[in-house]
Amino acid sequence: MKNFNLALVIAFLSLALAACGGGGSGTPAPAPPPVVVLDSDGDGVVDGSDQCPDTPSGESVDASGCTLPPPDSDGDGVADADDLCSDTPPGEEVDGDGCSIPTAGEEAAWNNDILVGGAGSSQPGFTLYVFDGDLSAPGTSTCNGNCALTWPPLLVTDGLASGVSDLGTIDRDDSSVQATYTGRPLYFYSGDNNPGDTNGTSISGWNIVPLVSINAIEALYNESTVLEPVTSFVRDDGVIVTRVGDRGRDRHAKDIGIYDPNNIFNSDHYDHWLAHYWEFRTARIQLEDYVPVGQSLIRATFITEEELGAREFRVWYWGQTTTGQFHFNPQKEEEKVNPNEPGIVYVGKGTWNNDFVKVSETGHQYKYTLDILTKWENGGQFQLPLQPGMNMEFEVSQFLLNPPAGNRLNYYGTSYVYVIGTPGLAPFEWQRGVNNPGGSNDGTPIPAKGLLGGATTLGYNYSEEPAGRFIEMATNLAPGNAQPFVRGRRVHHTNFEDGSHDERLDNPIWPQQVGKAGNHYINLSCANCHIRNGRALVADVGVKLNKWVFKIGDADGNPDALRGRVLQPNQIGADTPEGTVELGPWTDLANGLRSPNYIFSNTPPARFSARIAPQLVGLGLLEAVKETTILEWAEQDNVDANGDGVTGRAALVADPETGATRLGRFGYKAGTFSIKHQVASALNTDIGVMTSMLPSPDCGSAQSGCGPSGSELTDAQLDDLVKYIALLGVGARRDYDNAAGETIFDDIGCAACHRPTMTTSEYHPLAELRSQTIHPYSDLLLHDMGPGLADDLGEGVASGAEWRTTPLWNLGHSINVMLGDAKANDEVSKRRDPNDINRIGFLHDGRARTIDEAIRWHGGEAENARTAYEALSATDKAALLDFLNSL
Repeated sequence: MKNFNLALVIAFLSLALAACGGGGSGTPAPAPPPVVVLDSDGDGVVDGSDQCPDTPSGESVDASGCTLPPPDSDGDGVADADDLCSDTPPGEEVDGDGCSIPTAGEEAAWNNDILVGGAGSSQPGFTLYVFDGDLSAPGTSTCNGNCALTWPPLLVTDGLASGVSDLGTIDRDDSSVQATYTGRPLYFYSGDNNPGDTNGTSISGWNIVPLVSINAIEALYNESTVLEPVTSFVRDDGVIVTRVGDRGRDRHAKDIGIYDPNNIFNSDHYDHWLAHYWEFRTARIQLEDYVPVGQSLIRATFITEEELGAREFRVWYWGQTTTGQFHFNPQKEEEKVNPNEPGIVYVGKGTWNNDFVKVSETGHQYKYTLDILTKWENGGQFQLPLQPGMNMEFEVSQFLLNPPAGNRLNYYGTSYVYVIGTPGLAPFEWQRGVNNPGGSNDGTPIPAKGLLGGATTLGYNYSEEPAGRFIEMATNLAPGNAQPFVRGRRVHHTNFEDGSHDERLDNPIWPQQVGKAGNHYINLSCANCHIRNGRALVADVGVKLNKWVFKIGDADGNPDALRGRVLQPNQIGADTPEGTVELGPWTDLANGLRSPNYIFSNTPPARFSARIAPQLVGLGLLEAVKETTILEWAEQDNVDANGDGVTGRAALVADPETGATRLGRFGYKAGTFSIKHQVASALNTDIGVMTSMLPSPDCGSAQSGCGPSGSELTDAQLDDLVKYIALLGVGARRDYDNAAGETIFDDIGCAACHRPTMTTSEYHPLAELRSQTIHPYSDLLLHDMGPGLADDLGEGVASGAEWRTTPLWNLGHSINVMLGDAKANDEVSKRRDPNDINRIGFLHDGRARTIDEAIRWHGGEAENARTAYEALSATDKAALLDFLNSL
């Protein structure tokens, strides 16, 4: 209906007023000229005010003469006549039918321990279901047509299913994208009328998805775990017993000589490993301390794998004329010159157990004993009664008589410090050039705050070999684990294609391992990627990346159909290659940081996660931490209970052998739950060696030529490798009295994720790892680190943006380990390449060239800590970095 014509009313009133006069003279005023009002489109708005001068006839208009919109009662921009969803909430984005469009966000969520639609789904809060009929056709939905009307699929509109862990996607018959959980398509039920309804469970074949919560985690170890025997204890008679396993060494702990700069082989080496180290070159040592029961006596027993020629048990360090000089270096009992001095007694040949009890007259082990009765000073001129609290440094040499393998006979041993009256051995510090009364110069125990790895901690290195900090036996190594450790080290350093050992040319080929590398692989040995057990150096631009793992997936995050879960760039045989990847030119950012680019020789995977080989430090201790200790800091539902902006989540991992739910601990995204799981996974995908734990090769669903299934490495060899990794020593913290940097570390929020202190379980099978107070500076939880560090492929429960908190212990040793040192003289520990300083890299892909850059890459949950770091004064920032380098 037309609006009332106001212009005509105004014209009529004007004429009426004029007719009434008003001139005041009594003479009628002349009639004014007629008023002409123009409204060209007849909409009731004069042309002068009409902003829409050609409105069609019959349209309702506003005061500006423009057509009024049709009624839209919910204000969503879609006329009521066309609106199929007439009560859309205010502010919702709608489609052409007036119905809400799910925003990019979470498609699924947990509620009351079942999976429900997330805030970004079409039915937030409504129960989600899986269909047994889909099990027969993995990767597809068998519910289409009328079935999909009853069971609407949970659709993904933003390209990536999110909200809970283990989500993926599939493509439906109608080209829409459906969310999956652990590979199974997800559906709503049309018969559910309210959020939380579970009416669909009454339909055969349809099931809700229960939450696998942290309550489902099964502990690795508990009170029923079989424990290896303790290595230090007080016997019933009050005697303190301390036991340790040792290995033969090239020189003494404090030797620093470089005799010929042109022939580094002639120099003093202590930390490195010699040929045939796994054959007849370990020793088991026991100290029985009678001082607490009133006797000046420590009875030392040692068992070797081969008979000794000279017998050496050096005690009470001196170092007056040589760096290997001790005050007391006794002779053989039967050859000693002074009958009043104790000598080393040969007990016999046979086999002894780890309680030092003879179990067989046959075998190739040899037992010796020495009674230490006094503390020697000035080469024995002064001898003091043994007293509690005395520091006794000692070293057991192995001068072999006729070993069945290897040509070298003479080896020295590890320097240990025993504090009389205290069970166990003490990682020690020492000062060169000190001239104490009587020439006493034994090492002294490092204080507790310096013992990052508890009793496994290594004493400081005094032979000028900083590159060897990650390759040493734990200080408290059990005597029964000396041989498993060196055997495991051999596995670690063996090439699984040709059986060679990567250090010394006189190490023999291991025929049993020849030809075990997979048809597809990344590298041929563990040590080829973990150089000196440290991080791999970042490759130069244009170089193929064979020390990295590229986790890959299709567009839905599932394994790549032609390449599997891990890109294996190398191969044996003529099967279709998976393709190589090389480092592309870096992208330099305005803030001085850089981000990597990769060039794939074949079609790039739809999704991938690039990860450089990490360092192997303290893994056994991390495995030994109780699940309950780690979960104390977890906020699994991402609710920030304490308001610090940090919500660490526990990774949940399925045990491939038992199916049990375990706590993920290892890998950049905590994808493995134990050292065995991590090692078996690396053997499987990185080298292509199958184990009983993971007996099938990594293979895409449409890939052929992946190789046969079945265990290749024996369980005993796998166990040896696990023990080697588990029992590597952790370097001691340096500058442990400097608290300034650590205080700043805590004040700016770093410790919210990098948890300083934990205590390991009393139930771990290895005595070395039990009940240790450790300082890993990690909570072992997953944290969202923001878009800067995110990749587009999740793993297990971790999203692309989530990473496990990297332990910071031994961070300050990393560069020296990566670069090598001046004394290095084997195929692994070569002398430094001056260009390697440009290949240092931190974080999961090596993008950070310094610790400072690594901090500045932190985002997400660490955004506040990063901002606080950048706001520090130069002095405080330097103090913080000094603290991190002391670890």
